[in-house]
Amino acid sequence: MAGITLAIATARLNDYLDAEVKVLSGQEKKIGDRMLKRADLAEIQAGIKIWDGRVKDLSSQAIGRGRGRTLRPNF
Repeated sequence: MAGITLAIATARLNDYLDAEVKVLSGQEKKIGDRMLKRADLAEIQAGIKIWDGRVKDLSSQAIGRGRGRTLRPNF
């Protein structure tokens, strides 16, 4: 994740969370028999998962804890 800082990742996560709130509060409009959406909730929620993971990874790195891995020899 070269170039992505914890501050950037946190800002993006907050952007996605704000977008989710707006969509859930009714950014849809029905015109005749058609329903129009301004944003796709599934895409927003996927973005939340991505950015939440990046924030967690960068936060762990910032406090000196990388992802723990168990390595086993393959004999």
